[in-house]
Amino acid sequence: MRLTQVSQDHVLQMMSWFNDADSLFSWAGPGFRYPFTHCSFTEDLKLDTSVSFSLVTHDGELAGFGQCYLRHDKCHLGRLLIAPNFRGKRCQIGPLASLKVSHILIHQLIEQGCKELGVRLIPGSVSLFVLNHNLAALNLYLSLGFVESLYPEPIPIDNCIYMIK
Repeated sequence: MRLTQVSQDHVLQMMSWFNDADSLFSWAGPGFRYPFTHCSFTEDLKLDTSVSFSLVTHDGELAGFGQCYLRHDKCHLGRLLIAPNFRGKRCQIGPLASLKVSHILIHQLIEQGCKELGVRLIPGSVSLFVLNHNLAALNLYLSLGFVESLYPEPIPIDNCIYMIK
């Protein structure tokens, strides 16, 4: 599995993974319109202002998506998404065999994001937000070494946790 440039086909596939406003909000936050069109979904992704990647398998199947940008001098991860048929699954072949797909996405996104954003990868240099009711995501981030931290300003979303690694 590897990170690649996001294609319009990837965008169309991701659109099919959301069929209600709540699941879209949990993933994308308050800035995403629902119901969406291809045009609004693409605009709301802000592919031109965030470092964005698709995670694809060795045969080109879309397994995940993630973005990062600078926030308070950290590589901030956002809109992390695993394709429904890859959730909870492990990579089956290659040097990443037996690693969870979600772990692969986050590890590769941190590495590539820090490189592209010019962030030195040291403790505390990566951040993300997670809604406190999204227990699968929260447990994933904790298992990867993220810890809850104070955010330097009010968080504009209720029930949101700021985490750093």
